[in-house]
Amino acid sequence: MKIPAPRAIIVSRAARLVVGLCLSWAGALSAETPQEGSKELFAWSLLPDLPEALGVAGACAGISGDALVVAGGAHFPVPLFEGGAKVWTDAVYVMERGAQDSYTWQRGGTLDRPLGYAASATWGDEVICVGGGDAQEHYEDVFALRWNGERLESRVLPSLPQPAAFLAGALVDNTLYVAGGLHVPGDSVATRGFWGLDLSADAAQWDVLEPWPGPARADPVAGALDGAFYLFSGVESSPDGSGGVSLRFLRDAYRFVPGSGWEQLADLPHAVAAAPSPAAALGPSHLAVFGGNDGSDVPRVQELRDRHPGFRRDALAYHTITDTWASLDSLPAAHVTTTLVRWGDDLIVPSGEIRPGTRSPEVYRAAPLAPKARFGFVNFLVLAVYFVVLIGIGFYFADREESDEDYFLARGRIPWWAAGISIFGTQLSAITFMAIPATAFATDWVYFLGQATIVALAPLVVFVYLPFFRRLRVTTAYEYLEKRFNVAVRLFGSLSFIVVQLGRMGIVIYLPAIALSAATGVSIYWAIVLMGLLSTFYTTMGGIEAVIWSDVVQVIVLLGGALLSLGVIAFSVDGGLSGLIATASAHDKLHLFNWTWDHTTTSVWVVVVGWTLSNLIPYTADQAVVQRYLTTKDEAEAARSIWTNAALTIPAGLIFYGLGTALFVFYRENPAGLEPALQTDAIFPLFIVQQLPAGLSGLLIAGIFAAAMSSLDSSLNSVATAIVTDFYRRFTPGTTQEGRLRLARQLTVALGVLATALGLIMATFEIRSLFDLFLEFVGLFGGSLAGLFALGIFTRRAHGTGALIGAVTGAVVIYVVKVFTAVHFFLYAGIGIVTCFTVGYLASLVLPSAQPDLDGLTIHGPGPRREATT
Repeated sequence: MKIPAPRAIIVSRAARLVVGLCLSWAGALSAETPQEGSKELFAWSLLPDLPEALGVAGACAGISGDALVVAGGAHFPVPLFEGGAKVWTDAVYVMERGAQDSYTWQRGGTLDRPLGYAASATWGDEVICVGGGDAQEHYEDVFALRWNGERLESRVLPSLPQPAAFLAGALVDNTLYVAGGLHVPGDSVATRGFWGLDLSADAAQWDVLEPWPGPARADPVAGALDGAFYLFSGVESSPDGSGGVSLRFLRDAYRFVPGSGWEQLADLPHAVAAAPSPAAALGPSHLAVFGGNDGSDVPRVQELRDRHPGFRRDALAYHTITDTWASLDSLPAAHVTTTLVRWGDDLIVPSGEIRPGTRSPEVYRAAPLAPKARFGFVNFLVLAVYFVVLIGIGFYFADREESDEDYFLARGRIPWWAAGISIFGTQLSAITFMAIPATAFATDWVYFLGQATIVALAPLVVFVYLPFFRRLRVTTAYEYLEKRFNVAVRLFGSLSFIVVQLGRMGIVIYLPAIALSAATGVSIYWAIVLMGLLSTFYTTMGGIEAVIWSDVVQVIVLLGGALLSLGVIAFSVDGGLSGLIATASAHDKLHLFNWTWDHTTTSVWVVVVGWTLSNLIPYTADQAVVQRYLTTKDEAEAARSIWTNAALTIPAGLIFYGLGTALFVFYRENPAGLEPALQTDAIFPLFIVQQLPAGLSGLLIAGIFAAAMSSLDSSLNSVATAIVTDFYRRFTPGTTQEGRLRLARQLTVALGVLATALGLIMATFEIRSLFDLFLEFVGLFGGSLAGLFALGIFTRRAHGTGALIGAVTGAVVIYVVKVFTAVHFFLYAGIGIVTCFTVGYLASLVLPSAQPDLDGLTIHGPGPRREATT
C-alpha cells in the first residue's frame, strides 16, 4: 500500500517501537525460561526456630492477630530409642511479624492441659482446636484461641460427639469438617467419624454426617477447595491377632460436597499419612500435599533407629478437574504430624516430626513463585509483526475517512461477508475465546445450546429489526427510539449503552491480560498498555473500516488456531480422536442436556430461553453490533451479514467446546503440564505456549491479544458514534462533517486512554470483585434496553412516558430477582425484557399521552419504506 511520506515515517517509528518492546521482553525473559517439566512453585526459607528446642508434633496451629500461634504438641525429652517416653506439652508460642520481614517468638501462655494431635483451623481471627489428647485420654473438647497482641484469649465451642485425636479437619466456607482419628490412646481400630460445625451459627452443634465410603483411618490429610471437603490417605489399623496392631497405609482419596455427598477420587501415587494438614489450595483447582509417611520403612524402624532417612520429601498436587495427581518439586525437609498454616500468601510448616521419635523446632515458610516465562524470542518477533500489521490497517483506511459517515458507517463500503465476520468477532472477545474452552474443560457442553440460539434468532433480526435500522437511515440504533417515542427515551437508551461500554472497556483488556501475562511472562501492565494504545491508534486512524477488517483478521487467526490446536491434541492423546471421545464420554464431559424444570440451574429450558432472550440485547439494542448492519451497501447485504454470523456460530461453538474437551483429555494424560497457580481461563494460552511450535504459538497469542483489542476497538468506535450522533449532533445545530469527524477522533483517543487507565487501575489495586459488582449494576439496563426496542416495534399503544417507566421497572425487577431469589442468571435478561415490555405497555394504556405519527415505525400498518439499492 502507498503511504504519504510523513505517515510512512510515523508507521516506521511505530513499527520500530512495537518490535523493540517485544524483542526487549524476549531478551529479558529468555534467560528465565525453565527446563521442561520444572515445577518450582515455592521459594522455601527458614523462620526463627520454635522456642521449644526439641520441637513438637501434633501442635494446634493457626493465625490470629496476624501472628502465628503454636499450641501444645508432644515430643521425647529422652530419645525414643533410648527408652524415652512421649511427653505432651501445654505451652503456647506466638510468632509476630515485624518490619522488614522480621519475625519474633514469645511465650503466649499455656493451655488448660497438655494436649496434642488435635485438628486445627484458622477461622477469622481465631485458631480453632478440635479434639486431641494425651497419653492417658483423648478428648472431645473444642476451643478457640485468639491473640490480642498482648495475651492469649480462649473460648469454649461445642464438644465433638465423641473423643478423637489424630484426626484431620478443614474449613469449607464457615463450616469446619473433621474426619477420622482414634477414640482412645493405643486404639487398635480407627474411626470413620465425620462431623461438621457451622462456626457462624448461633448455638450451633456438631452435625454427625455420613462417613466416606472407604476404610476407617487415623492421620489422614484434609483439604478444602471450591465449596468441597477433601480427605486423602491416612492409616488403617486393626488387631494383628497377637495383641499388637496391624497398620495399612492408604492411598485412597474422597471428596465431600455439602448437599451431594461423597465421591471417590483417583488414588494417590503413594500414601501421605500424617502429612501437614490441611492440604494447600493452589489456584482455583489444585490441592498440594507436602511430604507424608508412605509406610515403606515401618517394618525397619527398630532396625534403622536414628539412621532412619526421614519421611517423604516430595510434594503431590491433586487437580480437581481432571482428577489426576502430579509430582511437584522436592521439599527442603520432611515434617509430618503438623499443621499447614496459610499466613497471607505464604504457607507455614511449624515444627513437626522429621523421623520416628524425633521432632524438629525448624519452622519453614513457602512463598509462592510466579510461573516463569516460556514464550521465547521467535514468538515475540511474531507478536511484533502482527501488531505492525494492525498499525498498517489503521493507516491504510485513514485516507478514506473524509466525514463522520465514513468514520462511523464506512459509507456502505463493507462487503456482507466481512460485516458478518465482524459481527461474530465483536461478540467473540478474548475473554470468550478463552472462557468457552475453559468452561468445557472444567464442566461439560451444557452451555453449547445457548451458542446455537442465535440461529433461531437470526430470522427475527433479519425480517423485523433490520428493516427499521436500515430504511430509517439511522446512524445509531437509538435514533429509532426518538422517532418512535421521544428524545428522552433516545437519550436513556444511548446513555445506558455508553455507561455499559465504559465499564466493559477496562475489563476486556484487563482479564485477558491476566491470563496472557501468566502464560507468557509478559508484564500485565505492558500487555494492557500495548493493547490499549494499539487499539486506540488504529481505531482513531481508520474508523469503523479499520475495526471491521482487523476483526476479520482476528477471527481467521483464532478459528484457524483453535482448529489446529484441536487437531494437535487429537493426534497426541492415547487412541487419537476415537480415544479422545472415549475418554471424554467416560468422564461425562460431552453431557449436553439437563432435563429438569429447575429454574436455578442450567436446565435445558433455562439455557435455551435465557440465552435466546439474552441475545436480543446485542443483536437488537447494542450499537456495537447494530452499527455493522449499517456498513453494507444495502439491506440485502446487511441481511447476508447476519446470516453469516449465524452460520459461523455453530461450527465455531463446536470447535471451541471440542477444544475444551480435548484439553481436559490432554491434561488428564499429562497432569504435570498444568500450572497450579494459573486460573482455569488460562488453560488454552497455557497449552499454546507449552505445546505448539515456536512462531505458531506466537501467532495464536497475538490473535488472543487482537481479540481483546477487537472488543476494545468496537467499544471505542461505537461509543464515539453514540456521543457524536445522539448528543453532539442532536443538540448542536450547524455542525459540519469535518467537525464531527475531528470530534469523533478526539473522543476515540480520550476513550482509549480512559480504557487503558481503567485496566491499569484494576491490575494495580486488584478490584476485580468491585468491578464485577459494577458490571452487574450497569448490566441491569441491558434487558430494559432490548425491551424498549421490542416495545416500540411490536406495539402501537406504547408511548415515551410508559416506555421509560417500563425500562426503569425492568432494571429494578432484575435487581430484586438477583438479590432475593435463586433464579439462574441466564434468565435475568429475559426477565428484564418481559418486565420492560409488559410494564411499559400497561403504563402507556393507563397514562394519557399524545401519540406521534407511527407510520413506518412499527410492524403494524405500513412498515418503513424500502431502502433504495445503491
